[in-house]
Amino acid sequence: MSAWAVPQAPSARNPTAEHVTVYRVRTCGCCGKWAEHLKAAGFDVTVHVIDNVENAPGRARVPDKLRSCHTATVGRYLVEGHVPADVIKDLLRRRPAIAGIAVPGMPAGSPGMESPNPQPYEVVAFDEKGGTSTFARR
Repeated sequence: MSAWAVPQAPSARNPTAEHVTVYRVRTCGCCGKWAEHLKAAGFDVTVHVIDNVENAPGRARVPDKLRSCHTATVGRYLVEGHVPADVIKDLLRRRPAIAGIAVPGMPAGSPGMESPNPQPYEVVAFDEKGGTSTFARR
């Protein structure tokens, strides 16, 4: 069973911002950096620190091959891993009929994984049946 910490308070600076709920483990620093990236992009972010990210709400709907170190929800979508804020905004603008988007693994240069040697990576869309397609390239 997962022990939940007290969530961080939602941002008061923009009450009309889209709300993102992030689930992460305490020991992963890049997850906190990703949450800060979202806040800097104008999202209202609540972070739940949990014992095991596999127990996060909705995580079972993310295909195994797309999993990363944290998961989040925004609107009706799941967001897995280091997805850039502008891609999440595009997702919310387009509202496709998918379950969510993911950046598998922890690619160098993705938000929260800043690096002097960034690597190209894909943001992958996934549906409820586990089907995948490229949503964006970085």
